[in-house]
Amino acid sequence: MNSKSAASSVRSQPLPPYLHKRSWRRWVTALAATPMLALAPMAPLASIPAVADETSVTLAGSFQSLLGCSADWMADCEATSLQSTDQEGQYSLEVEVPAGNYEYKVALNKSFDTSYGLDGGEENIPLALSADSRLRFTFDTATGLTQVVPLDLRGKYSDTDAELVAAPVRQAGSGEQFYFVLTDRFDNGSTANDTGGLEGDRLTTGFDPTDKGFYEGGDIAGLHSKLDYIQGLGTSAIWLTPSFKNMPVQGSGDDASAGYHGYWVTDFTQIDPHLGTNEELSELIDDAHKRGIKVYFDIIVNHTADLIDNKEKKYSYVEQSSLPYKDAQGQAFDPADYAGSDTFPELDASSSFPYTPVVSDQVKKVPDWLNDPTLYHNRGDSTWEGESVTYGDFQGLDDLMTENPKVVNGFAEVYKNWVDLGIDGFRIDTAKHVNFEFWEQWTKQVQDYARAQGKDDFFMFGEVYDADAKKLSPYVRKTEMNSVLDFTFQSAAAGFAGGNSAKTLSTLFSADDYYTTANTSADALPTFLGNHDMGRIGYFLNNSNQKLKRDELAHELMFLTRGQPVVYYGDEQGFAGTGGDKDSRQSLFASQVSDYQNQELITGEKLGTQDRYDSDSPLYQHIAPSLNFANQTKR
Repeated sequence: MNSKSAASSVRSQPLPPYLHKRSWRRWVTALAATPMLALAPMAPLASIPAVADETSVTLAGSFQSLLGCSADWMADCEATSLQSTDQEGQYSLEVEVPAGNYEYKVALNKSFDTSYGLDGGEENIPLALSADSRLRFTFDTATGLTQVVPLDLRGKYSDTDAELVAAPVRQAGSGEQFYFVLTDRFDNGSTANDTGGLEGDRLTTGFDPTDKGFYEGGDIAGLHSKLDYIQGLGTSAIWLTPSFKNMPVQGSGDDASAGYHGYWVTDFTQIDPHLGTNEELSELIDDAHKRGIKVYFDIIVNHTADLIDNKEKKYSYVEQSSLPYKDAQGQAFDPADYAGSDTFPELDASSSFPYTPVVSDQVKKVPDWLNDPTLYHNRGDSTWEGESVTYGDFQGLDDLMTENPKVVNGFAEVYKNWVDLGIDGFRIDTAKHVNFEFWEQWTKQVQDYARAQGKDDFFMFGEVYDADAKKLSPYVRKTEMNSVLDFTFQSAAAGFAGGNSAKTLSTLFSADDYYTTANTSADALPTFLGNHDMGRIGYFLNNSNQKLKRDELAHELMFLTRGQPVVYYGDEQGFAGTGGDKDSRQSLFASQVSDYQNQELITGEKLGTQDRYDSDSPLYQHIAPSLNFANQTKR
């Protein structure tokens, strides 16, 4: 995701059959005990704050009246009191619970004033028992979590157990080997579209191949011409950065840069002329499909290009508590109260918002409904906290009122058309900056449409920039978004490959159950080592010794464990870069950017001024056999 300024904000597989789940868990456990080179630690995963060690701990819930209490939900019932164990801060209770569906939590000091439910939070913990069961409940004061262990399971397998055995969940569309491409930086197949059909200097056309913040000439024609190179890696799915028509240039002076990355959309129905045409994309998809390669689109619903200003010329975020939204009749309301419904108040651009929107006549957005200023939040720039996470502009980019059903339905129609063109799935940008109800509705509409067109394996995954599985998993469990990018894996894998302990890997995999339902699992998570926002894996390993070996180790870890591996274009040529954003977006074709030319590859040589499509390079040779083998065994 990119802002309108030159420096944009950093954003927040099925298990291979040759590596059985128990095997890789033992492998990770063994790694955790292996001493490694100590480097700066990666940021820790979020955890539940520790609570004080208390002496009175009660199991309270809807089953207490069946366990000797006079009523349910009693925080002071001695019959369900947990006793201290040999482990400091842990309390336990063994009890026979009849078959049924229940809810419970743990209360401290005989009161619900301090209580711990699901994931240590306020929500009750569900418990479903198909038969009477003897259970051990253990509460840990250090984490606020309650563990339940059945005590009367049969020890030996019997013929009746066969009814319980089922094949592992394989989500439709999972099992791919992704190659993530920034189209403008891959290959220049046609110089005729370098300026996007515009005339003038770089501030008009956006084209300047000597500046890493402007278009450099890569296009769909170039991508199409290099399908052999991409297929040779073992790729089964190409993921393209947003290819819609963009605002050519945003910002001014030193902050001016171009929309080469694709995140400043003005027309959601057309391929950006700098990259080619809709017809060229269709031809690319057809050829890729003949090779058994799918094509995925990076898409956006959170915002558009920055074409809405305000009369006040102020851009600081205004909280609703200070100035609430007002409908056309002047009544205050909160859009969140209508999210997920089919109704929404009528708004007046002159009086409904804290800032009075002014729509630029420089460019018209497509479809036309995007030109209605009342379909945007108009509250100023996000502070990345509180309500501004979903209501604020992403550094000036026009933030859509995604609580409004007009926006939900409008974007559903937009992306159904791209399904018709032949796209096989979507990577969804800035998902956590959109209200959750939008995803519950929009993903269902798109998936229903795709299935109606015979695309039962249409696959969508969101970018939820967070390394906490508890925050990532609801998008998988509670919407028809098939999966999310596995930022937790990225953090743990980069740290381990750099020399840190494997304990973070153990923690990563132990959280996989958060993604598990009857239809979903962590096996479908796209795993990656770096990207166009945060930087390349080579950059993260820059201060390590034996950088090439560690880069190879990181890729091996991604290929061998669960998830769908994503290779970021250029990593197979040893690109490292010097940071995130523009410093991780080098061109594979001969670069004219001096900063890129002087960057070191992971192998130690300079990137230089030559094309970089060498299928004999060390990392290409390391990645290709791994991906090809994984691809063959999973299909």
